[in-house]
Amino acid sequence: MQIFKIVLFLFVLNSCTTPSEKQETSPEKPNIVFIFTDDQTYTSIASLGNSEIETPNMDWLVNNGTTFTNAYNMGAWNGAVCAASRAMIISGRSVWRANAYRENWKKKNDPSLQNTWSKLLENNGYDTYMTGKWHVDAPAGKIFQQSKNIRPGMPRDAWNHNKMVHTFKEKVDGKNVKPADVMPIGYNRPKDENDNSWSPTDPKFGGFWEGGKHWSEVLKDDAISFIQEAKTKENPFFMYLAFNAPHDPRQAPQEFIDKYPLDKISLPKSWLPEYPQLDKITIGQKLRDEALAPFPRTEYSIKKHLQEYYAIITHLDEQIGKILNELKASGKMENTLIFFTADHGLAMGRHGLLGKQNMYDHSIRVPLVVLGNNIPKNNKVNADVYLQDIMASSLEAAGVEKPDYVEFNSFLDLAKGKTSTSNYPAIYGAYIDLQRMIRKNNFKLIVYPKIEKVLLYDLKNDPEEMADLSKNPNYQEKMISLFKDLLQLQKDMEDELDLSTMFEKMN
Repeated sequence: MQIFKIVLFLFVLNSCTTPSEKQETSPEKPNIVFIFTDDQTYTSIASLGNSEIETPNMDWLVNNGTTFTNAYNMGAWNGAVCAASRAMIISGRSVWRANAYRENWKKKNDPSLQNTWSKLLENNGYDTYMTGKWHVDAPAGKIFQQSKNIRPGMPRDAWNHNKMVHTFKEKVDGKNVKPADVMPIGYNRPKDENDNSWSPTDPKFGGFWEGGKHWSEVLKDDAISFIQEAKTKENPFFMYLAFNAPHDPRQAPQEFIDKYPLDKISLPKSWLPEYPQLDKITIGQKLRDEALAPFPRTEYSIKKHLQEYYAIITHLDEQIGKILNELKASGKMENTLIFFTADHGLAMGRHGLLGKQNMYDHSIRVPLVVLGNNIPKNNKVNADVYLQDIMASSLEAAGVEKPDYVEFNSFLDLAKGKTSTSNYPAIYGAYIDLQRMIRKNNFKLIVYPKIEKVLLYDLKNDPEEMADLSKNPNYQEKMISLFKDLLQLQKDMEDELDLSTMFEKMN
């Protein structure tokens, strides 16, 4: 009888527990690790279909998490596409509103810094840390509690990149001068098999070697130091780990270059010597990214650039592996949510292009993997998402209410299989006032307003975007329908570029 009374007392006591008392026993907030690479296209991971590249640690993420196979960057207001991508993910705002909003960040002691991703987590109990590439107008030191080795938009070479850009423009703009004739070492190369003007392994060329240790290795060391510090603390943490790799100059130790002999590298299916109307849509020879290799493109030059691209990615992959091993050793991995993605993709020879200033999938589509508790392993989700959805997803995981100004949406329900429907009826893309794009129901419409040209692709049957259907009479209704939807998206995004006259001419 006495035992029965004790059990009954405990039952009644538990039944009377207040909601606030129950909250104290709820699962702890997850640590959040954001691994952000630069210029990494969606086809650059072995386990996602590239048999020519070695990425064992990225493969581990894919095999132990959920991959979004259709993740996109929304666009950019200038040639530095990475700056727009990063401003969007930090602010939660879509491309044109982020562009207007970032002007606030330049003001001294601007209160809007409290609305950034890291501050939202910090205000909800997170220790926040950042290392690596920043390239956002807001100062990293005012947004993160700790920041270390903050890097610029790209590693500078030994010939002073900024000075080179201004000299380049002065000599080329308005004059009959070929850009290739005024580029410094490291650009417009290799001209042929005998061109040894550049070496991705020689520290004398600066870039990633500036300071004596490769920047990817410095970031790895920074991350490991923070993990070792964090494992002794109770607070959850948010780590923003932003690699500059594999952005050019694509440099890596010789052992990684040696992994990729040229005779083992194949050209992309959509390889072209030159992109049609290249200069008319101003992604041509005056654009720095495109000036890295000679015009017209040669098979040899593209293979050399791919060799260096693969090598720096494999070197980057090795650093990610060491960070993951430290997380496992710290005992923190069990309660850590990892997001892995890139700020945008890169052409690397596809369509005769090298850069990211275009609306093809190779340049706007990225790898995106989420890994952690309750996230299915080796899972693929085909629903369309924006890479900037990571911010909202992390807030949901941390139990932080998403503010009204955050326009992107959490994809955790998609990752967990609770839904298969995208949060977006269509994906919108933009590049300055030169290009617009809509992707909807496996079709993509690209608009070049300056030359009043449109391209239409069936992505299901033509994933490499090689067969333009815009002149096919069987697809005129589809093209007009997509253009009409694009006009509506422009209104939603506060996109001021007027395409109405161009649309009227199509009808």
